[in-house]
Amino acid sequence: MSAAPIGKFEAAWPAVTRSDLVAAPVAAALSAWTGVEPVESVLVVDTDPDLADTGNFGQAYAVEPHLSANCVVVAAKRGETVTYAACMVLASTRADVNGLARRHLGARKASFAPMDEAVTLTGMQYGGITPIGLPDSWPVLVDAAVADTPYVVIGSGNRRGKLIVPGKVLAGLPGATVLEALGV
Repeated sequence: MSAAPIGKFEAAWPAVTRSDLVAAPVAAALSAWTGVEPVESVLVVDTDPDLADTGNFGQAYAVEPHLSANCVVVAAKRGETVTYAACMVLASTRADVNGLARRHLGARKASFAPMDEAVTLTGMQYGGITPIGLPDSWPVLVDAAVADTPYVVIGSGNRRGKLIVPGKVLAGLPGATVLEALGV
């Protein structure tokens, strides 16, 4: 247990030691970690699930939107083929799903995946979906601004708890690609 590098939280722990604060797919990914940084660089903080949405969360825990990143699940279609992907953008921006993400994924059409579909496919709770623990086949598109952030708050797979990670950890996830101007 230690102090969180950003925000106002009672304590932060290496997420790999607190599986009670992360969704099962996140815990599994942390246990099998192959990231570019040590697994202990992925921290978790205990938070109120009623404050999980970005605006409320930032206000309650003193986390500015440029230090928080949202994970958007995208369904990209080309013909009958659907490719799912995650887009990581700062909370102060929105994901360019129909432009840059669609082109990068080689799709004719891209949209936000419906909530029930995103929850079912990820095994995570809506409002807490995170790129750590997503299906291996999913591309993870990371906005360059997220990758360049020393620490950023992201979901833990649950509405309770948030992860605090260096941006370079997200850029180094399996299947991750850093894109300039993904967040607009």
